[in-house]
Amino acid sequence: MSGFLTTHVLDTARGCPAAGLKIELYRLDGTERALLKTLSTNADGRTDEQILPADDFEAGIYELVFYAGDYLDAIGTPPEEPRFLDVIPLRFGMSEASHYHVPLLLSPFGYSTYRGS
Repeated sequence: MSGFLTTHVLDTARGCPAAGLKIELYRLDGTERALLKTLSTNADGRTDEQILPADDFEAGIYELVFYAGDYLDAIGTPPEEPRFLDVIPLRFGMSEASHYHVPLLLSPFGYSTYRGS
């Protein structure tokens, strides 16, 4: 089995998937941080393709960056200055060739994540 990476973003304040949320994937190597891909969530809060497909899988340190502030603005959440949540970086390691699923549960005032299946 080859490794791959997926996500699912749920808007817990509204009780629905977070559609249209921009996500970037970076690979870290020492002090280097390389952008690998930019995507957005679909109507189900998922990406239309694997964030990191099996053919591109490599063990290492990665970072998913979720543009929560832009999403919250787009859905009409009353703005704050500065906004409590804006850009959410999640840094994690992938050490073996398996399915890594990193969901984000999001509200205007908090978020949580975990390694899913």
